[in-house]
Amino acid sequence: MFAGMQGWHLLIVLAVILLLFGAAKLPALAKSMGQSARVFKGEMKAMKEEDGPRADSTIADPTSVKDSGADPEIPPRS
Repeated sequence: MFAGMQGWHLLIVLAVILLLFGAAKLPALAKSMGQSARVFKGEMKAMKEEDGPRADSTIADPTSVKDSGADPEIPPRS
């Protein structure tokens, strides 16, 4: 994505961002982006922890599964 960019390209991009947002708003923008990333990371961690025990409990005991007698990979004959 950034393979063709050189140092002066990045300086131009930073200058455009500075002109668009202004010097006063950049620290607040960086702070809000950091907080958003922290919240996202925490939510992902919570989802992984929530899925962990549930994944273990969904493993079926082969003796308790009812067999319908049909092989799901072989379609029925007409």
